[in-house]
Amino acid sequence: MTEGKTRRNFLITSIAVTGGIVATNALQQNTTNTATPPTTMPERVLGRTEVKLPIFGLGGAGQTPLSWEGKEDDAAAIIQRALELGIRYFDTAASYGPSEDYLGKVLPPHRSKLFLASKTDKRDRDGAWRELERSLKRLNTDYLDLWQLHHVSFSEELDTIFSPSGAIKALEEAIQQKLVRFSGITGHHDPQVIAEGLRRYPFHTTLIPVNAADKHHPHPFIPVVLPIAQEKNVGVIAMKVPAYGRLFKSGGLTGMQQALGYTMSQPGVHCCVIAAETVAQLEDNVKIARAFVPFKKQELTAIAQRTANIWQDSTFFRTWT
Repeated sequence: MTEGKTRRNFLITSIAVTGGIVATNALQQNTTNTATPPTTMPERVLGRTEVKLPIFGLGGAGQTPLSWEGKEDDAAAIIQRALELGIRYFDTAASYGPSEDYLGKVLPPHRSKLFLASKTDKRDRDGAWRELERSLKRLNTDYLDLWQLHHVSFSEELDTIFSPSGAIKALEEAIQQKLVRFSGITGHHDPQVIAEGLRRYPFHTTLIPVNAADKHHPHPFIPVVLPIAQEKNVGVIAMKVPAYGRLFKSGGLTGMQQALGYTMSQPGVHCCVIAAETVAQLEDNVKIARAFVPFKKQELTAIAQRTANIWQDSTFFRTWT
């Protein structure tokens, strides 16, 4: 029996599948809830995956119950409410504490309707394979819709990933064995590294920071990565949308209406993932996503200007590798 079939059979038999105030009047109109708010979120096709998803997905990291030990009940409540609200995209990673375990206890009965994404930060084939096997077990599923190379930060990592024994081999083999549907690359450190990754390999998606402070950073993601992604029809998933709430500090943005609106108005961005600290916060964010209407250029300029004095604090995650 081949190694591939052995892995596939092993996984199938071992996995238990179980059951604010703003700068312009026009901007105010865009962020004001109507008397009859929409009951569904806008949807977009995620690049060449041809999968149509709501613009808002639930993130499994951040300072939230989904990534905290001992918070299973709180996490389960958030995940269950997300399902009720029509969220279909769930984002997690092998390194997000108990996140995969928590998701794996709630999502299985709904699996066929969901888009489930996880990540590996291993750069070698064998290490990535071991993490994939672990992720599938923890998530109680026999496949991932999206498996991503996590927080790729340096060009040297790309060289390792694309070497004969690199992680890209595990990703390709997993797709061949139908354990993974689509491939992705993520990063929040150096946009040039992500852009180079997209040039070197036909990834289906990329997960990158897209927020209102980006243009003030000396090495911004939006003008570097988005054009390449659009050229190659790569699905773009935005993260760090509110910068862990730092965009809402005094003098900054007035709320998630501006943060999400700015991100989802960027050409080539298909959806975003945002974590939730509470069920109430999740409900508020979904309400905003449902009411989303793309901002006009002058509105985007006004929002970005509000971050001019707080961009350094709001892009602290750029130092992470």
